[in-house]
Amino acid sequence: MDGNGVKVLLACGVVYSVSYVALNDAVAATLSHGYNRMDQAVSELSASGASTRPFLMAMLPFWTALMIAFGIGVWLAAERRHALRVTGGLLVAFGITGVLWLPFPMSSRQEMVRTGTGGNDVGHIVLTVVTIALILLQIGFGAAAFGRRFRIYSVVTAAVVLVFGGLTGALSSRLSQGKPTPWMGLDERISIGAWLLWIAVLAIVLLRAEGRSSSKDEPSGTRRELVSTT
Repeated sequence: MDGNGVKVLLACGVVYSVSYVALNDAVAATLSHGYNRMDQAVSELSASGASTRPFLMAMLPFWTALMIAFGIGVWLAAERRHALRVTGGLLVAFGITGVLWLPFPMSSRQEMVRTGTGGNDVGHIVLTVVTIALILLQIGFGAAAFGRRFRIYSVVTAAVVLVFGGLTGALSSRLSQGKPTPWMGLDERISIGAWLLWIAVLAIVLLRAEGRSSSKDEPSGTRRELVSTT
């Protein structure tokens, strides 16, 4: 694939991050009557019985395609850098696992209080753990492929994902008890947002490197050197 094709694939990372926020918080959360972004989980927008579930499920193939395309772009841009190739593979794996969310929506709050958590909720929790593991692996291998500044940024990102993800998990235990979950939505959005920003930054860093290579017609070895010092 030529340089322009790789750029298109890398740009999918930015589109993924922006569209995920826009379609969830700017569209779905607005359409869901009574939904509180500060206190309610993102997954409640696609919970069983949620009015916005059909819309978000229709968007799932779009997000899956974007993430897989981005992962392939990272793989191609990596050339011989093993850590970045692994990052690309992890991104593709993340995209593929997206379709597994379809049969495992979380139950609504009302349903949890009435009947307790079901098999779909257990599957949802398992997928959440797998998702967090994939995210942290992406950040770790991605950081290893770049210079000091990007590594520091990646460490901070991983810390934010873990801390605010942990706060979200601690509050989620109150759902089945019918108790309020103050700030759970905000905590989860900070955790997810930190990772989405990292994805966009990674895409932009690689796009800039591809642009330098194209404009200067540099050999691949020089391009690797430019990216590795970022």
